[in-house]
Amino acid sequence: MTTDLTPDRADPTPAAPDLADAGATDARDLARRCADAMWSADLASRRLGMRIDDVAPGRATLSMRVTAEMVNGHGTCHGGYLAVLADSAFAFACNTYDDVTVAAGFDIVFTAPAHLGDELVAVAVERVRRGRSGVYDVTLTRVGGATGAGDVVAEYRGRSRALGRPMLRADGTADEAADLPAGGTDPGA
Repeated sequence: MTTDLTPDRADPTPAAPDLADAGATDARDLARRCADAMWSADLASRRLGMRIDDVAPGRATLSMRVTAEMVNGHGTCHGGYLAVLADSAFAFACNTYDDVTVAAGFDIVFTAPAHLGDELVAVAVERVRRGRSGVYDVTLTRVGGATGAGDVVAEYRGRSRALGRPMLRADGTADEAADLPAGGTDPGA
C-alpha cells in the first residue's frame, strides 16, 4: 500500500484486514458462546454466586464471595467450596473450543485460608492440549475481604478429556445432548 502525504488526496486503497486479529476475535467469540451455553445449564456454579469475569480460548476467570453457608467449623471457607470454584474455572477454560470436554481428574493444594466475606478469583490457564487430553492450572486468589487481599488461597491442576462432539449446534446454540455439568465427568468417556 502506498502512502500519499498530500492533505487533499486520500489513499484509495483500503487497508487489508489483519487476519490474525480476525482469527483471535473469532476464537474469543467461540469461547464466549461456549461459556454462555455452559453457564445456562450450570445451576451449581450460579447457585454458589459465581460469576464469569472473562473467557478466552483455553482461559477462564471466575469469581465468588465466601458466604456463611461456605464456612466450616474452623471459621474458614470449606476446602470443597474452593475446589468447586477452581473446578468451575477449569471447566469453562477447557470448554472454549466447541468440543465437549470433561474432567479426568484434579489435584488441589490449599495455601492460605479464605474467610467469610472474602472475594475469591479463580484464573484458569491451559498448559497443554494435545489430542483429546489437556492440562490446566488454576490459581485462586483473595482479591477482597477482611484479610490478605492478593493472597494465593489455592493452586489447582486439572486434567481434561475431550469427548469429540460439539457443544454448539450449527446455529451457535447449545446442543442439548452435549449439556454436562461444569467440571463434571461422563461415565461413558
